[in-house]
Amino acid sequence: MNVIFTCGGTAGHVNPAIALAGLMQSRDPSVRILFVGSKRGMERKLVEKAGYEFRAIEIDNFRRSFSPAAIKHNLHTAALVVKTPKAAKKILEEFQPDLIVGTGGYASYPMVKYGAKAGIPTAVHESNMVPGLTTKTLEPLVQRVMVGFEACRENYAHPDKVVVTGTPVRGDFFALSREQARAKLGYDDEKPLVVSFWGSLGASHMNEQMVDFVRAEINAGQPFHHIHAVGSSGYSKMMEAMQEANVSLEHTDVDVREYIYDMPTVMRAADLVISRGGASTISELTALGVPSIIVPSPYVVNNHQEKNARALEAAGGIRLILEADSTGEGLYQEAMEILGNSNKREAMHKAMLSLGVPDATERIYETVMGIVPTK
Repeated sequence: MNVIFTCGGTAGHVNPAIALAGLMQSRDPSVRILFVGSKRGMERKLVEKAGYEFRAIEIDNFRRSFSPAAIKHNLHTAALVVKTPKAAKKILEEFQPDLIVGTGGYASYPMVKYGAKAGIPTAVHESNMVPGLTTKTLEPLVQRVMVGFEACRENYAHPDKVVVTGTPVRGDFFALSREQARAKLGYDDEKPLVVSFWGSLGASHMNEQMVDFVRAEINAGQPFHHIHAVGSSGYSKMMEAMQEANVSLEHTDVDVREYIYDMPTVMRAADLVISRGGASTISELTALGVPSIIVPSPYVVNNHQEKNARALEAAGGIRLILEADSTGEGLYQEAMEILGNSNKREAMHKAMLSLGVPDATERIYETVMGIVPTK
């Protein structure tokens, strides 16, 4: 069987496809896998690192602005739209797929569209609570739309096509118990662990708030261990801000990093996570049942992070704070309220677990295989 995965834009779109590709080949080593994405997106690096063949289609997104730069960009995108069908059809002719799975991002649009028009079984996976433009446009064409939560179903015009599968979480997130993860991190006491991060690039405004957060926890005698990831673009700036605020990390339990490379271990050990509300993060938190404080990014398309977080808030698993209402001292007080109330923390843990789908990859596999005709 030949399978095309098409995705792009963010790791949250690419990683579910990589997880499913791995499961497919473990079940049937003869399955041929091809990934298709944009030339300049991060998907190429992630896919090739995972060891899969990658083909690029030159495509770009449209910007919702009338600035000169946006107009120029959109004219270039419009020109690419004319070329895209030919490139997509060429890949279909050469690879002869039996199945096409799109997992989000504008780069997934052409292969799914022209594959569906050619009569090839097609499905899309949407990791956010509300469908993005690409998923909305493809919904009438595909046979299945796979989503993370039951509440997502109401956002689709064809609910009969919608299957609740969850979003895959890497298996190494479940490799260790909480106790084993804490031991691996060198924690041999009973102090809880707070983990905070604002995405791979960070968020300068939120990192500024974390200076006040760290000051508050140090002044209070460090009631918890704390790992904070600044993001690749803001580490030196945050260190300077700490110095200017006379906040010293020497002889403290505060571990400020540029990036958390051992996220599965750190997340498994965490008693509380403070973060944005991206789809991948939400999936990991719910799968592990980690109580959280979510400050959604207000800068994403369609405000999808807040909508992701609202579903968790309604279930009782998180405390949602809008960025406009957030302060470092306020985040610290919220963290202490949760950590200081074992009954509340346990209720949040159970609420998160109730939303998690640990077997999401298996559910997606069964869904997509169900639309492939048996030979």
